[in-house]
Amino acid sequence: MSKPNSKRYRLETVKRQYTDALGVPDGRVEFEVGPEDDPQVFSFPHPVFTPDDMQRELNKSEGDEASARILLGDRFEEFIAAGGDVNSVALLYVGIRNEAQDQVSKVRPTKG
Repeated sequence: MSKPNSKRYRLETVKRQYTDALGVPDGRVEFEVGPEDDPQVFSFPHPVFTPDDMQRELNKSEGDEASARILLGDRFEEFIAAGGDVNSVALLYVGIRNEAQDQVSKVRPTKG
């Protein structure tokens, strides 16, 4: 039952406000590997939007390779073949997660 003169939060609106603030409209982080004139593009879920099951796997993982395998999924071997470095993927994920904490703290979800 709704309260008189009160608006509710719309989860779609809240999520959009966060994706806009973080600059990730599809909730994913893209990065390039390989030669500058012909890089391959890879992506993983932004740390704020990482699905629960993936987050549980990341929390249990040991080492950068395990984390990169989880983040890149079926594209891991392709990433390695392109000259990808698992340590760099882990550093990118951690860096983006740390940066996001500051950005997320500035978002004030609106109702309606």
